[in-house]
Amino acid sequence: MGSSVSENYLLSSHASTPAHHSSTVSDDHLQNKDLDAGALFVLQSKGSWIHCGYHLTTSIVAPALLSLPYAFMFLGWTAGILSLVVGAAVSFYSYNLLSMVLDHHAASGHRLLRFRDMAHHILGPNWARYYVGPVQFLVCYLAVIGGSLLGGQCMRTMYKLSNPDGELKLYAFVSIFGAFMLILAQLPSFHSLRHINLISVLLSLAYTACAVGGCIYIGSSSRGPSKDYSLKGDQQTRVFGAFNAMGIIATSFGNGIIPEIQATVAPPTKGKMFKGLCLCYTVLAVTFFSTAIAGYWAFGNQARGVILNNFMDSHGTPLLPKSFIYLSNILVIAQLSAVTVVYLQPTNEILEKTFGDPESKQFSLRNILPRVVARSVSVIAATVVATMLPFIGDIVALTGAIGFLPLDFMLPAVFYNVTFKPSRRGFVFLLNGTIAVVFAALTVITTIAAVRQIGLDAKYYKLFANV
Repeated sequence: MGSSVSENYLLSSHASTPAHHSSTVSDDHLQNKDLDAGALFVLQSKGSWIHCGYHLTTSIVAPALLSLPYAFMFLGWTAGILSLVVGAAVSFYSYNLLSMVLDHHAASGHRLLRFRDMAHHILGPNWARYYVGPVQFLVCYLAVIGGSLLGGQCMRTMYKLSNPDGELKLYAFVSIFGAFMLILAQLPSFHSLRHINLISVLLSLAYTACAVGGCIYIGSSSRGPSKDYSLKGDQQTRVFGAFNAMGIIATSFGNGIIPEIQATVAPPTKGKMFKGLCLCYTVLAVTFFSTAIAGYWAFGNQARGVILNNFMDSHGTPLLPKSFIYLSNILVIAQLSAVTVVYLQPTNEILEKTFGDPESKQFSLRNILPRVVARSVSVIAATVVATMLPFIGDIVALTGAIGFLPLDFMLPAVFYNVTFKPSRRGFVFLLNGTIAVVFAALTVITTIAAVRQIGLDAKYYKLFANV
């Protein structure tokens, strides 16, 4: 099975010198014949490093950052800021490790296009088939479901602000967001999202500015709550709250699709991912830290799950001009649509691989018809789940604990050590081993905390609940 499967999983690297241009074109033609439809059509390698930066920023700098003040509520100032710094440093390091491993294999003649390709080639086919592939698919698809739910909740917030006695339920707004995603899902390839993701980067900066500005305004006014930074609850509640908060922060840095993003870069790829990561983490530093600090400063231990919800008091009275709250939510919804379609790409790739024909042209009727039908069914299914199970956030937290943390923090260290085989007594090996062990422990801890939270919230679970 090894050699035949490898031909489907691997793409040989391209020659990079002008002297070999004609042979490279010929090689490209031969290599494309070996690719399945998912790799050939969805993971087209046409982008530059800056396009890579747009994709990375959209996948990481997402509306989840608006939950960081809530995480600080369980950690306090010192532990909160320290967790944020460690999360940023370790995630950047881990993603760069993945990129270095991918570059190494590309240089040796095997360009790996997908996360499961890496697992198959480095750890063996069983890791790809039974762990990495299913976990990545589940995490990304649940991110799509969670994005649809959050988009609907933002729409409902605006609706209730303009019409407090309105009777439309949450599922109606989730359906509206899903209908919009039905259109975006038809964009043919990951590379075709580059302009949308540039706009997404600007949107993330814009709603961060709104969130920070709103927090500073409310925190400085008499209408804001009294500032209390003490940790609430008994000892057990504080401990589980701290674990849950660390899970929120770690998952906020989660990506899960680094190999697929690097696959969109035109060869030679060496060094391009690092530039893209630098762009991404510049935006991340501005958005994550400013939102976390301003939100926690303004609301202390009264910070809510999404900081924009603090812009209205417990009675629904806005603490800021309504137009400002409308604008903030519109910016979040717009960027959320880009984030959601990015996390659709692994699903699209699998559907294209299953139903597409690599021998036919990408826009032939043979490929267009199954593409539209399969992607539409995928989005409709995600929307239906989001409308039926508005408590999916608890499930997403659990999946993030068992998915994002291993994929983004544990496996990169393992891949690097297995690929480059650094000295077992050397700093790099020990550092990577420490990261893998620490985040393995954090995975177990945050999984327990997520299961506990599901147990606490179970009494509120109800199909089509208007939460």
